[in-house]
Amino acid sequence: MSETISDTVIRRLSVDDVGVFRDIRLEALSLEPGSFASLHEDWVSLSEQDWCKQLEQPVFVAFLNGQPCGMMRLRFQQARKMMHRATLTSVYVRKAERRTGIAADLLGAVANHARGLGMVQLELGVSVENSVAIRFYQRNGFGRVGRIPRGFRDNGVSSDEVLMMLPLDKMQE
Repeated sequence: MSETISDTVIRRLSVDDVGVFRDIRLEALSLEPGSFASLHEDWVSLSEQDWCKQLEQPVFVAFLNGQPCGMMRLRFQQARKMMHRATLTSVYVRKAERRTGIAADLLGAVANHARGLGMVQLELGVSVENSVAIRFYQRNGFGRVGRIPRGFRDNGVSSDEVLMMLPLDKMQE
C-alpha cells in the first residue's frame, strides 16, 4: 500500500524492507533517545530474524525523494475484548522534515489503515515533557485520557506519561 501526499510517499513496510526499517529505527533511537521508551542499545544487536519479526505489526515510513524521513508503527491488542484498539508507537520524523506536514500525513495513513482493519480507537503514551508532541497529537484529534506518574524512567530520572486517544470511528476520512 502506498500513499502519495505532496512530494512524499508513505508506504507500509514489508519484510523486504527490513533494512529500511532498521536504519530509520536506529536513527530515531540514536538521535532522539529521550522520545522513546526503547533504548538504542536494545535494538542495535537484534538479529535479522528479530528485525523481520518486528515488521509483523504494521510499520509505515515516509519517503522524501526516495529517502526514509519518518516512521510510525501500530501495535494491536491481542485480548478479544480489546481488539478494537491499536497503539501508535515508534513515532519519528527527521528534524529537517518537521513542520512540513509529513508527520500529519503519516498519522493520516496510519489512522486510515487502522480504521480499515476495524479499529475503533488509536492510543499512545508520550512523556509529559514532550510538549511539542502532545500539541501535535492534540491538533490531530487526540485527547488526553490519563496520566501515569513516573511512567518513564531514564538514568534514574522519572517523568510522567500522558495517555492520549483518537476515536477513529468518529473521524472523517
